[in-house]
Amino acid sequence: MRAPLTRRSLLLGLAGGFAVAAHRVTVGGPTVASSEPLPIGPSGILPETPPLSPVPPSVAAVQARYAGAVPHEWGLAVTGTRTRLALPDRRLALTFDACGGQGGTAVDADLLGLLERERLPATLFLNGRWIDANPTLAVRLAGNPLIELGNHGTHHLPLSVTGRSAYGIAGTRSVAEVIDEVLVNHRRLQEITGVAPRWFRPGTAHCDEVAAAIVRDLGEEVVGFTVNGDSGATMPAAKVRGALTSAAPGSIVIAHMNRPAGDTAEGLAAALPALREQGHEFVTLSGAGALA
Repeated sequence: MRAPLTRRSLLLGLAGGFAVAAHRVTVGGPTVASSEPLPIGPSGILPETPPLSPVPPSVAAVQARYAGAVPHEWGLAVTGTRTRLALPDRRLALTFDACGGQGGTAVDADLLGLLERERLPATLFLNGRWIDANPTLAVRLAGNPLIELGNHGTHHLPLSVTGRSAYGIAGTRSVAEVIDEVLVNHRRLQEITGVAPRWFRPGTAHCDEVAAAIVRDLGEEVVGFTVNGDSGATMPAAKVRGALTSAAPGSIVIAHMNRPAGDTAEGLAAALPALREQGHEFVTLSGAGALA
């Protein structure tokens, strides 16, 4: 296990590592009208074309639309959650969560350095509390053309309209709280990157299908995962390697970038030769759609 690095050593180490070119993700398509049924595609499949507008409908319209809605699903892959790539070929999407909060605002500098050194495209889901603790680094990450930033919520809460919990973490309790959990960090990320975030991963990755529909109305898509790559950065390097090398084409891999004492970087580094020998191509979530 590695000892956590200090903030100063991290920023000094990354000072020359990340490109400063502007990072932009193309997003297009019509805004979903609040009076129409929600056009959710096949559960678990990322859309092949950009489906959303960066300009969401009014908050009042979303609140009115889902007032009194009763969810019937809860978990990691409810209706409206995307869990794999639509056209897999030999592609894999690496995604890394930065969860924030007590014990979760650190940075795995070894992992970020590995992504840069190996030129690995990746989607990083940043929580609002993590951004608050690492504002300079968040801006640097946004400037890396191989990196896409996703929304990991404002307070890292499971996304529910009824207060469901996961792993002992109480979720949002109403439509209004779902909207706040999504939009506050949505706006923060838009300020950092210059574009609206396209993908949302709830805290703990749990949600109900009503909350997933609300996220889509707000201009994002809920993204789950196919392969759990590090179990919250608790897996030893050998198990991280095994999880990654056993990933099927088209998988979305979830791992974590906020726990430097874990073995995620070592496991990914060990897996890369085998993954490349297998012919895998690494893409961001938006890059998967563009390459379809």
